[in-house]
Amino acid sequence: MRWLDHREQIPSALRGAVIALGNFDGFHKGHQAVAGEAIRWAHEEGRPSIIATFDPHPVRFFKPEVPPFRLTTLEQRQELYLAAGATAMLVFHFDKDLAGTSAEDFITEILIERFGAHGVVTGGDFTFGKGAAGNVDLLKSLGGERGLQSRVVEAVEDGGAVVSSSRIREALRDGNPELAAELLTRPFAIRGIVEHGDKRGRTIGYPTANLSVENYLRPKYGVYAVTGKILSTGQQLTGAANIGVRPQFEPPKELLEPYFFDFSGDLYGQEIEVAFHHFLRPEAKFDGLDALMEQMEKDCDRARTLLSARHHD
Repeated sequence: MRWLDHREQIPSALRGAVIALGNFDGFHKGHQAVAGEAIRWAHEEGRPSIIATFDPHPVRFFKPEVPPFRLTTLEQRQELYLAAGATAMLVFHFDKDLAGTSAEDFITEILIERFGAHGVVTGGDFTFGKGAAGNVDLLKSLGGERGLQSRVVEAVEDGGAVVSSSRIREALRDGNPELAAELLTRPFAIRGIVEHGDKRGRTIGYPTANLSVENYLRPKYGVYAVTGKILSTGQQLTGAANIGVRPQFEPPKELLEPYFFDFSGDLYGQEIEVAFHHFLRPEAKFDGLDALMEQMEKDCDRARTLLSARHHD
């Protein structure tokens, strides 16, 4: 799949595309509806389809102090967009120049002149340009005058409420990965490189893979039933994972630590993805390692049961 940079001219074969415009961080049901409309439209007319995203997220640019809130990395998004059927991913690098681009210039200079876009598809609340002054009405009027067609896809509801990234983040912070997975159409997953840790898990019979949480949203700290995937081989794993600051050990250090059942290989230096399926319990400090090991055995038994039930659904 092509990975395009908004600051550069795009290949001639991708001019005349239909572009799904939005941030599409979580690529949830609502985002998928917008992208799906762009892909269908492109197919009907024999055109390429492009799904856009912004990096960094505009909120991160304007408010760098806010806690991490990302639901996916660019690499994860690229895979999701490819699976959806898009021809290419377009990354808008959100910097001072882009933030200062007027809505009118965004339409005429970027979408029309630089990309040669045939059409764009957005959600009803999409805004763009300096001060977020541009909206779907401007796209329709100014874009239409310049030959740029546009379509709007209305919000998708699930469970009586609109599907949104903020609703998914709230579910994860509340320790409800099942709701997040329903809205995303897949479990929330953190991807990272396995690092060397202090080997404490190994000494108590539960060797864990240590991952930095980096810029991902922090789900509720605690223990989860998880699945894992080794990206280099595609091998699928099941396990239990703790995410948090490990109150049992000093000094506190924020980590995602999955323990994979029935796995004895070496994961150091490997990139893995850990998907969150069920919240088992909050983080806790125990009266010694024996009590911790007893609880971990219970956690693993419950995780096996829950993941087995999921497998047989």
